[in-house]
Amino acid sequence: MLRTTIYFLLGISLCTCAPAQRNAQAEVALYDYDVEERLRELDIDPPAPSAPIANYVNAVRAGNLLFLAGKGPQTEAGYVTGKVGADLSVEEGYAAARLVGITQLGVLRQELGDLNRVVRIVKVTGMVNATGDFTQHPEVINGFSDLMVEVFGERGKHARAAVGMGSLPRNMACEIELVVEVR
Repeated sequence: MLRTTIYFLLGISLCTCAPAQRNAQAEVALYDYDVEERLRELDIDPPAPSAPIANYVNAVRAGNLLFLAGKGPQTEAGYVTGKVGADLSVEEGYAAARLVGITQLGVLRQELGDLNRVVRIVKVTGMVNATGDFTQHPEVINGFSDLMVEVFGERGKHARAAVGMGSLPRNMACEIELVVEVR
């Protein structure tokens, strides 16, 4: 009784909705457009992710959060490789980070079945294979971040780290992992 009184005084409502009402509220569309259609408009067809070659999985769901393993920029010819600041320009790094975004959209689609179930891109960790004196890591990882906003609108904006690495697996140009809120 005391808890109910405190909630009432604070203006906090206790949900007494019937289960059917709660489900109907949960099914309200998150977007005023279809995310899958947006991808078609952008001429983006995320590939199905490859199976991990080591002892890990592409994604782990914990409640309403989906944690995606780090991925690198891949084309049909293989990874985009090299150090940004020596082998690759900032613009080439940006394009590589965008490729990672497309790959991660494929992981999300495989895990969720429908990208309209993405509530928000929460956190992105972008690692750039860069020379020791390179300082434009954010400009490289913007390739990923800009794509998330193109696809998910305001829900694509996220907290982020963009850091330099002395090396990355297979000499790939960048690696990006993320946390996504889903329903």
